[in-house]
Amino acid sequence: MIVSENNPHRRYNPLTGEWILVSAHRTSRPWQGLKEKVESTRPHSYDQNCYLCPGNLRANGEKNPDYKGTFVFTNDFPALIPQKSSSSQRKDNSLFRWKNVSGTSRVICYSPRHDLTMSELPLSGIQSVIETWIKQYQELSKEYNWVQIFENKGDIMGASNPHPHGQIWSGNFIPTQVDKENFFLEKYYRDHSEPLLLAYADKELLLKERIVCSNESWAAFVPFWATWPFETIVIPLNPLRRFTDITTKKKRSLAQVLKTLLIKYDNLFNVRFPYSMGWHGAPNHIENDSHWTLHAHFYPPLLRSASVRKFMVGYEMLAEAQRDLTPESAAQKLAELPGV
Repeated sequence: MIVSENNPHRRYNPLTGEWILVSAHRTSRPWQGLKEKVESTRPHSYDQNCYLCPGNLRANGEKNPDYKGTFVFTNDFPALIPQKSSSSQRKDNSLFRWKNVSGTSRVICYSPRHDLTMSELPLSGIQSVIETWIKQYQELSKEYNWVQIFENKGDIMGASNPHPHGQIWSGNFIPTQVDKENFFLEKYYRDHSEPLLLAYADKELLLKERIVCSNESWAAFVPFWATWPFETIVIPLNPLRRFTDITTKKKRSLAQVLKTLLIKYDNLFNVRFPYSMGWHGAPNHIENDSHWTLHAHFYPPLLRSASVRKFMVGYEMLAEAQRDLTPESAAQKLAELPGV
């Protein structure tokens, strides 16, 4: 596949139906804008002032247990709370519509160690996180239509606490981005009789242009339609629709791919690489889910160095997303980095 490296062009995102402008030549422009502060000291394994470390008091006065593995608790300041759900809409004006929502928000501490991000955990530690994701998903899916597992890593991505952790927001509705993916995945399945992401992964493995790392069960790619500079998508190489479909063997292989990918991220600019990450799979309680494939999105903001990020402003907010280097170039940089 030949795509212009230097000439501006647009690429189509089949998951969302949106286009993105690629302007790779912009990386050569001088930068006199904001430079982020780079963390220079490594945190300690325990921080007595951290709300998430074992045995410490949280902001609401509750004391954390002396946990040894993962630790899950209901967020002290939740975005979603359990309540009786009802909807209301002004019948005389379609411009004012609203619905009550019911849900819950939880926090997952990846380990008791304050100083170990997911990339620095042993494989067994990452597999423990995956098993916690699965258990939480199983529990919450009984009640809620959507279980959003995600992580905001680093100050630059708005993490309010430096202790490595993720979150789960579950609600009785299908969020906008998921609903959009569901529409286009279903349309592709109707037109081609196969899941879009499995077909995409097969083609990427043949092209070998945007592979970052892979094993027998999972692969990480910089998507052809990537928006963020070093965005990646993690896709299973066999049909998996939800977390509950992941076998023990696939848990281990997923842990391997995640660790390799995250180490490559850290090695790119020799910094604890910030990102927002989240999982998408088939929504709960829908009639047909054969078009779905479980997958993870990684959206890292860094562009040129540990201190220069990509800003989604101006044209991106008012027109359409734009990126400053080709996905092929980003994939090559990541693929060539050591996974240790």
